[in-house]
Amino acid sequence: MRTLGVEEEFLIVDPHDGGPLPIAGEVLRLHDLGRAAEAPPSYPMLAVELQQEQLEVIIGPHSSLSGLAAEIRAGRSYADSLARKAGARITALATSPLPVRPRHTRNARYDALLDKFALTAREQLTCGYHVHVSVGSDEEGVAVLDRIRSWLPPLMALSSNSPFWNGADSGYASFRTQAWNRWSTAGPTDLFGSADAYHSLVERLSGTGVVASPDFDARLSARHPTVEIRVSDVCLEVRDAALIAALVRALVETAAREWEAGHAPDMVPTAILRQGTWLASRFGMDANLLHPIAHKPDTAGNVVTALYDHVRDALNESGDTAFVEESLRRILDQGTGASWQRQYYERSGSLADVVAHATGVTHGETDNHHPRRERLLANAENASRRSDLVALRH
Repeated sequence: MRTLGVEEEFLIVDPHDGGPLPIAGEVLRLHDLGRAAEAPPSYPMLAVELQQEQLEVIIGPHSSLSGLAAEIRAGRSYADSLARKAGARITALATSPLPVRPRHTRNARYDALLDKFALTAREQLTCGYHVHVSVGSDEEGVAVLDRIRSWLPPLMALSSNSPFWNGADSGYASFRTQAWNRWSTAGPTDLFGSADAYHSLVERLSGTGVVASPDFDARLSARHPTVEIRVSDVCLEVRDAALIAALVRALVETAAREWEAGHAPDMVPTAILRQGTWLASRFGMDANLLHPIAHKPDTAGNVVTALYDHVRDALNESGDTAFVEESLRRILDQGTGASWQRQYYERSGSLADVVAHATGVTHGETDNHHPRRERLLANAENASRRSDLVALRH
């Protein structure tokens, strides 16, 4: 069983007005005090990010999805307990609905980033969700990267959770993706073909003097024997975070088997993959996406079903099938974090209320009941092959 680890990035917000608070340093100080008082420490790993309004919680590795989900929940609770001591809360929103001027974390690395990337870095207050899956070697890892390229936009669509940006509706389901793709190496990659070719490209990129390490949508981890998938928004609900992790592990396992069997990767041009990324970022699950095999527009329901069919064998063997089926049905019927945020704003008219409710959902304090709604997902030709996965409403 391939192991799983995740990195969740969260906003630190004012519990009264929902605005981001630049107190990551204080939260980390409280974390360090707690660790020093306990031997051996049993806390999750916390880390600062580029901006002081965000905090990263690092979880893993786990073999079981249930164990991973339990630790994700515990990690959120622990980080929030520290934030509460500092007069704040932790919330799983991938961008701030309310206006903010981020304050960057002062260290040599981030100071250099701010100096080099200017406004791109100054405005970069985004919270992603990175999934690490174990691989046996760099060669296997690169073979996986070459074979999962087309399947990453559906993950982005399923996790979309950032419709608002600095007090306005961006029009996107994942505006985090748009902001993140300002970085010079962000986005989908060309085929590598081998581990040597991958490492050669990384070395050449570093040699340009622009980046020290690439921000590819998927890459080999520089510190762990894993591939790291980086396309997802931080998920509002723990169960959605677990779903993305399950799908990523199944994609990695499926790709590794294809490589072992001698199946060539899809030769789709990166320029086409960028269109799939844009569609997923723009619409989430609320309109057509790019089909990961045909590379033509298709309904979100058909795209999700294609993803499920592609990884079904791996899901069966990991024991994650029932959970993934139920989770996909729920998102197709009830919507993503992005659609929920918009619906809640339409009802309340307050972005501060959106943040407050999202904070409750982040920690399981509030049920996130989405109204059932009509979806443009179905056509008669494909309804029968989808029936074992989703109960779609026509």
